[in-house]
Amino acid sequence: MTHSDRKRRSTRMSKVVSTPTATKMKVIWQNENVREFLAEFISTYVMMVFGLGAVAHMVLGGKMGSYLAVNLGFGFGVTIGIHMAGNISGAHMNAAVTFTSCALGRMSWKKFPVYVLGQFLGSFVAAATIYSLFYTAIIDFSGGKLMATGPTATANIFATYLPDHMTLWRGFLDEVVVTGMLQLCLLAITDKGNNPTLLGTQAIVTGILIVIIGVSLGMNSGYAINPSRDLPPRFFTFLAGWGSQVFRTKDWWWVPVVAPPLGAYCGAIIYLFFIGSNKPEEPQVLENPSTIEDHRVSVLPKTVSHQHGVASLTPVSVYPEDRSSVLYHP
Repeated sequence: MTHSDRKRRSTRMSKVVSTPTATKMKVIWQNENVREFLAEFISTYVMMVFGLGAVAHMVLGGKMGSYLAVNLGFGFGVTIGIHMAGNISGAHMNAAVTFTSCALGRMSWKKFPVYVLGQFLGSFVAAATIYSLFYTAIIDFSGGKLMATGPTATANIFATYLPDHMTLWRGFLDEVVVTGMLQLCLLAITDKGNNPTLLGTQAIVTGILIVIIGVSLGMNSGYAINPSRDLPPRFFTFLAGWGSQVFRTKDWWWVPVVAPPLGAYCGAIIYLFFIGSNKPEEPQVLENPSTIEDHRVSVLPKTVSHQHGVASLTPVSVYPEDRSSVLYHP
């Protein structure tokens, strides 16, 4: 057998071996849970890279950064995240909103760990990315001492920390109220039965909402409003050299994990009570059976096992009138 014959045979064998593997990978990649996991991962990653990068400029860059820039970084990071994953997972990018979606019956609880794991990993990798990009600036600013508090603190690039004028429980209340405002406004933005954003503008309006929350309500606790935004980067700093001080400082670490889900759920309930309960239900009129047969349209209500919208940080439109027919919603 010549060398060329052996080479051709080897190529044919590799094709035979690779085809089942490629098919299997394609099946895995098309799995709904896998696609939603990847969508939440990459959208959260993008949001956090822009947001944490803006914070790094404010902490390390002097005149090159500002608090307004931080709000713009997170706000438009959310906008890009929605465009990236909105039609796949809904682009929650926020474990508090995912929790609320499940609690309201808009989404199966089985999807909760899929979404949250994607968000947490995306946020963790984003923190690692910012640390790598700004490493020399962090060391120069801190003098080589990685601190969570004090004039040369750098842990606040990655996670939120209470200022001196705030107590733990005031911070908890602040996170509940601010996250409640977030969810309340997001439901108004996405509610097609009320006065939603114009087609194609939901992402930018949601980003503007984040900016508004930051500039008006962000001073007290840093408006974490999202366990996926705060806990994974905090854990990264624990591993990267800041140590246990990132968890011990004012015992704050658990508040951005517990308070936002509570606030988001309360905000959703308030919206449904004040707005959702006031919307009249339109009577359903069945079509003429002959017309249905002609156009091959079923009169049975469509069972939606998984709907995708372009909402960020929130389930796509919580419609009170749909709750009886929609089992879950991303």
